[in-house]
Amino acid sequence: MASSMTGYGRAEATYATRRYLVEIKSVNNRFCDISVRMPRGYAVLETKIREKITERLVRGKIDIFVTIEDVGDGNSTVEMNEGLAKAYSDAVRKIAELTGREDNSDAYQIARFPDVLVARSTSLTPEEAGAELLPVLDAAIDDILKMRGIEGEKLVNDLLEKVNSFESMHAAVKLRAPLVPGEYKERLMARIEDLLEEKANLVYDEARREAEVAVFADKCAIDEELTRLSSHMTQLRETLKGTGSIGKRLDFILQEMNREVNTIGSKANDLTITNYVLDMKTELEKIREQIQNLA
Repeated sequence: MASSMTGYGRAEATYATRRYLVEIKSVNNRFCDISVRMPRGYAVLETKIREKITERLVRGKIDIFVTIEDVGDGNSTVEMNEGLAKAYSDAVRKIAELTGREDNSDAYQIARFPDVLVARSTSLTPEEAGAELLPVLDAAIDDILKMRGIEGEKLVNDLLEKVNSFESMHAAVKLRAPLVPGEYKERLMARIEDLLEEKANLVYDEARREAEVAVFADKCAIDEELTRLSSHMTQLRETLKGTGSIGKRLDFILQEMNREVNTIGSKANDLTITNYVLDMKTELEKIREQIQNLA
């Protein structure tokens, strides 16, 4: 079954004194747009996280939040970036000189500037953390996939109902189409008689009327469009019942269906069919909005 792009997943695990928490949120997006937030000291793991997310979640605006805590004694150190601290201090002093103010900055204020102090774990390398973190990531992905699957099933059921509604309109147009040339012939004969009265048969004989009706019937023929539309509906149903990432394929099928409906509207030359076309386009737009939620 197809899955939605909207969902939330969470998983956590503890190894000795280390606690790992992974949270994943995803919403609709045409592509796979990934944002990872995790402790600076473990940024080397971001590439592996992105690869796994891309492989398993495929599409969506995806935010990953990784928390790594080590509560063991002596497992962390704080390192100072001496060059950066001096640069900040010099810059603050120069600002004071330029503005005629007193330099009141102290060591604590300098230490609060970005990247002056960096906390690092001394008991665990990024590689070791990766061996413990990635299984937690997999569990969080399993969790969000479960939610996305539930939402996807609801979306597919709703879409299938809309396809049924569209199919009933298609069937009505198919029944109506053969009647259009005959009604045109009746209107044509009535118009000729109104204009020419008793001379109608002399000026506009049966053969000429039949020829004009045949030309009209050829111009307004929509059999091919209806047949292609029927084929597209079958593909739409089969795709909706498939698995994996189906959103882009559905979008393409819908474009083709919309093209056929537009052609029917331009060729039919019949008010009843035109009204059906408007309803069909409305239903297609509803379907298009819904498939934007599918991965």
